[in-house]
Parts: sequence; structure tokens; C-alpha cells
Amino acid sequence: MRGKGKRIRPWDKHLILRRLPVILCRPRRYKQYAHRQAIARMIIDNGWCETENVKSVGWFKDLGKSSKTKIVSFPKLWYRMEKGVITLTVKIIMDKHQRQLADLESKIEPGLFCETISKDYCEGYIIYKFLYDAQRARITIDDVVVKDGELKLMQHILWKFDTLPHMLIAGGTGSGKTYFLLTLIHALAKTNAVLYVLDPKNADLADLVNVMPNVHSAKDEMVACLEQFYDDMMTRNVAMKQMPNYKTGQNYAALGLPAHFLIFDEYVAFMEMLGRKSVEAMDKIKQIVMLGRQSGFFLILACQRPDAKYLQDGARDQFNFRLALGRMSEHGYGMMFGDVRRDFFPKTINGRGYVDVGENIISEFYTPLVPRGYDFLEAIGGEKRWK
Repeated sequence: MRGKGKRIRPWDKHLILRRLPVILCRPRRYKQYAHRQAIARMIIDNGWCETENVKSVGWFKDLGKSSKTKIVSFPKLWYRMEKGVITLTVKIIMDKHQRQLADLESKIEPGLFCETISKDYCEGYIIYKFLYDAQRARITIDDVVVKDGELKLMQHILWKFDTLPHMLIAGGTGSGKTYFLLTLIHALAKTNAVLYVLDPKNADLADLVNVMPNVHSAKDEMVACLEQFYDDMMTRNVAMKQMPNYKTGQNYAALGLPAHFLIFDEYVAFMEMLGRKSVEAMDKIKQIVMLGRQSGFFLILACQRPDAKYLQDGARDQFNFRLALGRMSEHGYGMMFGDVRRDFFPKTINGRGYVDVGENIISEFYTPLVPRGYDFLEAIGGEKRWK
């Protein structure tokens, strides 16, 4: 475990005062000292260290002995911050404070103004990684790129659709959901992926019919598109195994096949439009999320709230990338992320929300920035593949 960073000591609770000359000369270090000081104080104030009372005799013996508290055992923690990512390594020794040290996210996130990126276990250690000031990791639409089965959405957040397929997006009016979908389409259009876009409300995504194929908003056309997408997936599943260079465990990319994406805006509205026929559509959706990963058929579903009524039999759990944009109720967050111990803090910032990339860690998220007046139709329609 070399290179863990600076060891946090009990006396770090006064670190800023002790290192004031250094801070005055190198002010950029202030934040790191402040973090180490806050962590040391957290441990001491919560009683996560062992102490004992020590009696001592001062200069004036006639005053008797005085007692003071001395720290005899302090948890082993190491702190490091590089490029806005805080790494906190914790030594686990199976003492009575192990439970608190294994659940530091709830205190570190609001205390250090950061978001959890990952939490890894290795023998004798827990390694936390936090992103300090998540909004600084926001990228622009030009930085959203697709490479090797991964789609970059923030500096530290990737949608690894080849290994963690299918995306579920929830957000009300004005949450930035539509702009985010257009950003995804803009990035995927630069690859060899085959895109299908369904917009049952005949709104912004429906306008793409003027610049790219496979865009539908009429009921019958959308049903036919869903059926065709499902049939193509089943056909590829069989055809892949018959290819001469196929090996067990290989996916579509290893065989040089393009990915297929079915992009739904207002998925719940589509199901309500179908009425009784929605049962057949839901069955196909379920089959796609279960079987689409290896053959390269992926779903991107957007809705205002992911009601279980239209994502039955555990289909919702198969969407690995889950994004909740804008303000949502506690019940809405529960439908998106399940029963999690997490405080959600709303902020009045367009395109902000919370995301789980498939690792059961919920982080603050900011959609890629789009310049004012950006013309998506011109940008997407200008791709050579459509000409």
C-alpha cells in the first residue's frame, strides 16, 4: 500500500495553525490541510479513538495531581488529493470502531464538500475515492466521446455500456433531460452505431426525422420499430455463434459488429398510449435488457418517473446506468436507486442530478454543457454517415 498519501495524526486537529507559515507561502495547500484537520477532528469528536486519563504532577506539588486525557490508539488513515480526487485509505483492524470507519461516506461527503466515486476493499484496507467540488468536473458537449464501449459524460464518469448496459433517465420538465438525450445522440452519431429514436409526444426528438433515419413518433411506427429492434437482436444472437471467428464469451465488438441503440423519450407516455398492448411491448423490453449486452443492443429510456407498472419483473434493476435529473421526491429517488442511505440535496442548477453508473454508488452529476443557441439538428445532420 505504498503511496497512500499523508498519514492523519491526532495533532492534525490543529494542522492549519501549525502549518500557517507554509500556507501563507503556498496557499494552494490550504484546502488539503483543512481536509486533514477536519478528518482528525471528526475521529476525535466522535470518539473513534482510544483514550485514557493520565495523572501528572505540576511544578507546584502542593496543588496535587491533575489529570488529562491522552490518546493511546488512533485509527490509521491516509489522505491524498490529486486533480480534484480525494483518496482516503483506511486501515481495518477489526476493532469496535470498524463499522464507523467502513461507512465514512455519510460524514465525508457533506463535511468536505465532495462526492463518492468509488469504495474498494482490499486485504486489511478500505480505499475511498471522492470528487472534490463535482461541478468542476463538468465537461462540454464537444468533450463527450465514445471509445472502446465507453461514453464519457464527466471527467470521472463513464457509461461503460459494453459491460454495464442500458441507461434509465428520470427527470421532470425543465430538468435538462431532453438536452441530455440530444447530447447522447450527438456523440453516438459520430460512431458506426445504429440509432433508433422514439418520441411519443412528437416533441424535440421528433424533429430529428429531418436529419437522420429511424426517428418515429406515430404509435404504429414506434411499435414496429420496437419489434424490429427485438427481432434484429434475436437474429444477431444466432448469427454471431455461426461466425467463423466467434469464441465463447466474445461480444459484438470483438466480431467487428456495430452497436444498436434504441432511445426512448417519455417511455411511460408510450406505454400508456399502447393501452392493453403495453404488455407485449414490456415483454420485449424485458428480453432486450436481459439479452442485449453480448449482441450489442442497448436501451436508453427516459421518463418523468420510472414506475414499476411499466418496468415489471425486475426489468428496472437491469438498467445499470441510472440518472435522476432535477428535483425529485424521496419516493422518486427510491424508485431510481432503491432503498439507500443517502441525503439528496437539490440545487437550482440546470442539468444537475444524481447518478449510479452501475457500481451501487450514487454521485452528484452534471450533464455536459451545451452552448447557448447550439443547433443540434445541424450538428447531427452534418455527420457524413447520414449523407
